[in-house]
Amino acid sequence: MNYQLSGVAMTNVFGLKFHSLFLAAALLLAGGPALAEKRVALVIGNGAYQNVPRLTNPVNDGNTIAATLKGAGFDVVDSRRDLPAAETRRALRDFADRARDADIAVVYYAGHGIEVEGGNYLIPVDAKLERDTDVYDEALSLDRVLLAVEPAKKLRLVILDACRDNPFTKSMKRTVASRAIGQGLAKVEPNSPNLLIAYSAKAGSTAADGDGKNSPFTAALSKHLTTPGLDVRRAFGYVRDDVLKTTNNRQEPFVYGSLGGDDVPLVAAPKVAAPAANPQAGIRRDYELALQIGNKAALNAFLTQHSDGFYASLARLQLEKIAAEDARVAATEKARLAEQERARLVAEGAQKSTQAKAEADAKAAEQARVAAEKATEVAKAQAAAAEQKRVEAEKAAEAGTKVAALSSPTSTDKPNLASLSSGVPQADVARSMQAELQRVGCLSGEVDGDWGPNSQRSLSLFNRYAETKFDTKLASADALDTIKTKKARVCPLVCDHGFKAQGDACVKIVCAAGTVLNDDNECVKRREKQPVAKRNKPERQAPAAKQNAQGYQAPQAKQAAAGRSNSPSIGQRGQVLTGQERQQGCSSFGAVMSGVCP
Repeated sequence: MNYQLSGVAMTNVFGLKFHSLFLAAALLLAGGPALAEKRVALVIGNGAYQNVPRLTNPVNDGNTIAATLKGAGFDVVDSRRDLPAAETRRALRDFADRARDADIAVVYYAGHGIEVEGGNYLIPVDAKLERDTDVYDEALSLDRVLLAVEPAKKLRLVILDACRDNPFTKSMKRTVASRAIGQGLAKVEPNSPNLLIAYSAKAGSTAADGDGKNSPFTAALSKHLTTPGLDVRRAFGYVRDDVLKTTNNRQEPFVYGSLGGDDVPLVAAPKVAAPAANPQAGIRRDYELALQIGNKAALNAFLTQHSDGFYASLARLQLEKIAAEDARVAATEKARLAEQERARLVAEGAQKSTQAKAEADAKAAEQARVAAEKATEVAKAQAAAAEQKRVEAEKAAEAGTKVAALSSPTSTDKPNLASLSSGVPQADVARSMQAELQRVGCLSGEVDGDWGPNSQRSLSLFNRYAETKFDTKLASADALDTIKTKKARVCPLVCDHGFKAQGDACVKIVCAAGTVLNDDNECVKRREKQPVAKRNKPERQAPAAKQNAQGYQAPQAKQAAAGRSNSPSIGQRGQVLTGQERQQGCSSFGAVMSGVCP
């Protein structure tokens, strides 16, 4: 039998094979999404304990975490509740099989846990634990749980909300008096790589069960753990902050173990379409790197690669600023040495000509220093203006505004900008500047990243007391660098009346006894009240007896007149008057003043 095929038949055969290969390749490519990370989880919530009081929240906590992981797209979420010992072992064994081809494996447990002799154990709902040795038979060691997540390739995560106050420890008999049974769970040191063990409370402390539907730890977990793109370590950091805040710092979650340098999120970040390529993006990145290094070598290396264009002009301005600063430092040192030499010659009593020459040198060095400082301020201002214009252009490009390509900046003109892509967010620069201005005493408001009137006034105060000339309308990296160089307070502390500056705070002025605070905030001696002088009124003399129109005088008045006529008269000096002196009227004030009477 002849099995040779004709040319047409051979063509059909080869065409069929090629079609099959093409179809297989297409199916392989179509299966690409199946190559995504596989994530599996086992969730256990034990609350219906048979031999101790029930726990309310663990079942609710387990349901919440299971729903969170399912919503995050986990491939397998095995949720169990109120498991006795045998079923717990079976669940762990089945989960280990699922984790063999998984990239991420998570076990969450809520319920009672116990620490005996440094080992940690999870307690099933049917455990009795009448003696301390029963833990080894009736409970499951943490090592058994770690064994279940061991096959996962990228992340092995065990979360234990099991640090509650355990009632088993109170009724448990001790077979050996020295056997230690701790509070909460014991600290662990994982030996396996890519393994994290998260406790709801730090080792040796207990966790709150919570008054709401979930425990504080689980409520924070459901909020942060599956945030897309968030590294799992940062997620637990946010969980820690929330729990500390909720429990008034009484409960601090803790994570044991370590991961590598790459971010490991439970949920990958959503893919973002790549922005349109910008021809200057690479040059800008090189410039920003050189600017971050901030020395001559880095900027000269940038100019070697990019000798022309906008960023090259910016780099030259930065070089001029560095050169001006170096010149200022050298001039300052020269002025210091010249003044030191002049003072030495004066102290040693050198010849006047020598002293005069040294004084002239010191004066010239001081003038050079002042000129160098002015040149440095000019160079800094030009570089700062260039950076501000660059930030403005990057913000405009970020918003989709087209900026026309203009001429390159020079050392004497403000730079014009070409079209740029997005750079460092302005809010970050503003927030950093606010924090630094607050540190040097020039900002009293909040650090919120909003460069408003209050922030502009604070930079104006800094310019005044630091003798700089930065534009207050914008927050710039150059101004930030300058503020960072100030190691102490720049703006003086201003206090209200009745208070005085003490360090970085205003304290109330307390005056000593007998002193008061005046309008100048000084304690002065209290003024005593001065007596007020009063004019003495003349003694009121008894009125003379009056007669009526018919000459009638009262008997009492007659007796008084008779008594006065019979009694001896007294002169102004106190002596008794003679009869002649009385006749002359020496008892009257006018006679005495005339000088006739004594």
